[in-house]
Amino acid sequence: MPPPEESRTAVVPVPPAPITVDAPVAIARPLLTQSWLDLTFLHWAVDPADVAGLLPAGTVPDTLGGVTYVGLVAFRMHKVGWLRLPGVPYLGSFPETNVRLYSVDRHGRRGVVFRSLDASRLLPVVVGRAGFRMPYVWSRMSIETEGLGDVEGATVGYTSRRRWPGPRGAGSRITVRVGERIDEPTELEHFLTARWGMHGAFFGRSMFLPNAHPRWPLHRAELIECEEDLVAAAGLPAPVGEPVSVLYSPGVPARFGRPARPAGIPTP
Repeated sequence: MPPPEESRTAVVPVPPAPITVDAPVAIARPLLTQSWLDLTFLHWAVDPADVAGLLPAGTVPDTLGGVTYVGLVAFRMHKVGWLRLPGVPYLGSFPETNVRLYSVDRHGRRGVVFRSLDASRLLPVVVGRAGFRMPYVWSRMSIETEGLGDVEGATVGYTSRRRWPGPRGAGSRITVRVGERIDEPTELEHFLTARWGMHGAFFGRSMFLPNAHPRWPLHRAELIECEEDLVAAAGLPAPVGEPVSVLYSPGVPARFGRPARPAGIPTP
């Protein structure tokens, strides 16, 4: 007897989309708006096999030269807003530090996957965990700057210590000195920062949430201090040695669009 006709059409993986310094799609009707300010990006190279099992269904590690990366990104969230409503000045503004991985799905969409997001406001943490199943953690946090009027030569320090749900006491202390403005980012710097969406499980389904923002204004930075156990607390191998990339940005305004179809799931 002939084999039964397949009821679903398999999704054939396509090559990853090109890395572009500008958002590939404009978001005219945003689901969320926010600004990311005073960011420091720390990155370590990792073996893709060490992180593949931590990514959502339908995604694999995004690689550059056979290597992927784990990022520790500290910044100031500013005026989170819904739809086209004005951003909230107090509850929507707070320090945040996230641990992230780099992903690509079977449609070729490159993105990031958040393993943890420490934030200093309890309400956004509760909404993020309960409403979106995001791994938000309530932490005691601060950001201190010195000399940012000139940007180059300024120092920026970030501290965090977890409150709930834990592991209680996990945290970070990061200090950088801002260096020269980057006119032409390297291939690696583009790979780590030009990410136009996130992969995650939204409303119980594996989805892709696109974002758009202006080009990053990037500076190279000197790492003065880094004491952290957030990467290990996120289920990843603890970083060994100095980061392979240390970057700073004054920040950008960002928009998130509606979740796209499930990442890599066969369609009827």
